[in-house]
Amino acid sequence: MDPISRFIELLQQASARADIPEPTATAVATADAQGRPAVRMLLLKGVDQRGFVYFTNLESRKGREITENPNVALCIHWQPLEVQVRVEGPVERVSDQEADEYFATRARGSQLGAWASLQSRPLADRAELEARIRAIEQRYEGTDVPRPPYWTGFRVVPQRIEFWSGRNARLHDREVYHADRQGGWRVERLYP
Repeated sequence: MDPISRFIELLQQASARADIPEPTATAVATADAQGRPAVRMLLLKGVDQRGFVYFTNLESRKGREITENPNVALCIHWQPLEVQVRVEGPVERVSDQEADEYFATRARGSQLGAWASLQSRPLADRAELEARIRAIEQRYEGTDVPRPPYWTGFRVVPQRIEFWSGRNARLHDREVYHADRQGGWRVERLYP
């Protein structure tokens, strides 16, 4: 089985479990131009043979870091399954159409928040944010909320995918898939 299909099967298993409340929760690691890393949790919003998709504000810290250094690492951990999946590779922006389609599915409050938040910038106090929200609500009252031009998605094009499965005595199973130039995958096992 190819690693994308394997991941999708695991995601379906995780999604079916009540003890995994947010199966798409993903740690996303970026690094700036100097190689200083940063990691945060996001929600994975799509996966297919092209890669792993999430959405963000281009003016946020992660958006700026991706512009400076377009290599990303993801880690999805499903503790009840004793499984984690690590993905590494370059990112590419999704199409405007793909970003528009996803943005349209977001709750209206989240759409308004994408306009109101100056993501990752200093905020004097909560009242400032609430005032910005009220102004955006008035601006789009009675109309659909369009996607902000600085808000889009990124697709991590996997070059390396590792599947880690917990085992007794910390003798875990680790299988790594490496993308090859012909569009296939080379698989190797790693010591735990």
